[in-house]
Amino acid sequence: MWRRSRLAWNEGSKEGAAVMQLAILGAGPVGLACAVLAVSRGHGVALWSPRGGGTHGIGAALNAEGVLAGRARVQVAVDVARALVGADAVLIAVPPHALAPVLRRLAPALPRAVAVLLAPSHSLAPLLADRLFAQHGLRPPIGALAVPPVVAQRSGADGVRIQAVLAQVEIASVPAGAAPGLARLCADLFGISVQPLADILAAALASPEPVVQAARAIGNLTRIEHAEAWDIHAQMTPAVCRMMTGLDAERLALAAAHGHALPALPALLARAGGIAERRLSLMAQDLARTLGPTPGPRGLDAAHLAESVTYGLGFWLRLAAARGVPMPLTAAAVAVLEAMWGQGLRGDDLFDGVDLANLPALLRDGNPR
Repeated sequence: MWRRSRLAWNEGSKEGAAVMQLAILGAGPVGLACAVLAVSRGHGVALWSPRGGGTHGIGAALNAEGVLAGRARVQVAVDVARALVGADAVLIAVPPHALAPVLRRLAPALPRAVAVLLAPSHSLAPLLADRLFAQHGLRPPIGALAVPPVVAQRSGADGVRIQAVLAQVEIASVPAGAAPGLARLCADLFGISVQPLADILAAALASPEPVVQAARAIGNLTRIEHAEAWDIHAQMTPAVCRMMTGLDAERLALAAAHGHALPALPALLARAGGIAERRLSLMAQDLARTLGPTPGPRGLDAAHLAESVTYGLGFWLRLAAARGVPMPLTAAAVAVLEAMWGQGLRGDDLFDGVDLANLPALLRDGNPR
């Protein structure tokens, strides 16, 4: 029996919807929480972990707690091919540095042109996926979720704590015209509102995560370096929030230069936490109460900190340079983080090989077949 609390569920979309089989590649908090969400909707799920560690300890079911609690029966696959057996859709939920290797393993194994979803999309990963699929004679619709439909933390070898299920997320696609159909697919899988976006650049710019990660890292660098215990929402002080606001303004300006009007950071945080939109530092207090303790990273080797630059801010700077859009605060934040880390953080392998001069056609139609 599923227990649902503090959450408005879209039960209507389940009525009459076909039962689907979902292959989830990636067994971190997002992958596990999406598995629970899909199973709670009556769908089947097969889980695969690229290195095997994410599924180690998971038997026939996941234990879920938080806003959605219960046991979710899943299959654990030992390889990609077995995860794909009978799949109606594939959800890839891995960190951005693992996306390219996972896509290269998926492309030759995909049995047919089933929908492939990235949760979330990073940089130009959907175009890389499309190029790899084209090499194998496939043209599956590729969905780029701006943010995952869940906020979650791992809670043991076979458990996940679901802190929030978003009421609405956005999705773009390659080719661009597939977005409405993929939005309906995701709504059926997860029972939430899914809105189509014009193209994958909108999806890549719609997530505020790089803004939030960069400002929090700069404001709490010594806590991170000393591996102190700290809560990410408690340390969203007014000064850190001012930096977030400045970085976010540049994100929105870049999106506007590409023809996209996107929600600002406060609106996105309100949606993620189910809280009212108000001054950012006060919203941080609301998030702390709503989502509970959310520990910050301990150590500069926390991969997601560097990845927020490589596949977020650094990617945005490359787009900005191509359009002549000034992003001085973003450039300064990247330079400061690189100096603090003592290394370059802009080696975006998901961007490589893309012909920027031909980008509008690639966004619309994908790679030539």
